[in-house]
Amino acid sequence: MSDRQNQKARTRKAIVDACRELTRSGAEVTMPQVAKLAMVSEATAYRYFPDLVSLLREALDGLWPDPAQALAEVAGSRDPVERVAAACEYLLRHVHAYQGAVRAMISHTITVPGAARARPGIRFGLIDYALAPFAAPPRLKLDLAVVVSAEAFFTLTDLCGLTPDEAIDSARQTAAALTRAAFSDHRSERTRLTTRAEPALPPAG
Repeated sequence: MSDRQNQKARTRKAIVDACRELTRSGAEVTMPQVAKLAMVSEATAYRYFPDLVSLLREALDGLWPDPAQALAEVAGSRDPVERVAAACEYLLRHVHAYQGAVRAMISHTITVPGAARARPGIRFGLIDYALAPFAAPPRLKLDLAVVVSAEAFFTLTDLCGLTPDEAIDSARQTAAALTRAAFSDHRSERTRLTTRAEPALPPAG
C-alpha cells in the first residue's frame, strides 16, 4: 500500500475505534464526539462514513459476538423457555451497556425510515439460535421480536420508570411466558390433530 493508502486506513481505523470506545462507555454517540475522540475533523469523519448509522454498524460489528458464543451457557439446554429467556437477558444487558449507540441507531432509523434495514437486527439472530433445536410455531418469532428488543427495554426504563435490572427481568419473564404458551398451544394442537386422524375403534364384541 502507498503512504496515502496507509494513512487513509489508519484514519478509518481511528474513527471506528473512537466510536467503539464511546459505545463501550454507554455515553451518547454522535459524529462530532467520534471525530473529537479520533482527533479528526467532523468533515473527515463524514468522508469515511456518510452517516452515523454506517459508522455504528461497523463499530458494533466488532462488539457483539455471534449468537452461538452469546448463548454458550444454554447451548446444551433442550428447554425453549430457558433458551429464549437467556437470549432476552443477553440482548438487553448489552443494550443497557451500549445504550448511547443503540439509542443513536434507533433515533436515526426512525427519522429516516429508509435506513431501517441498516440496523443490525441482533435480536433476530439470538431468537433464531434459541429456537433452532425446536419446531417452533412461526408466530412465536414475531411475538418475541417485540419483547426481545431495545425498544421494549427503553419503554420500561424511560416511560415506566423501571430500573435497568427491573426492566430486564420484566422482559425476560414476558419472553419466557410467550414461549411457554406458544409451545403449550402448539403441542395441544398437534395432539388434537393426531387424535382426529386416528381411525375409530370398532365396538367391542
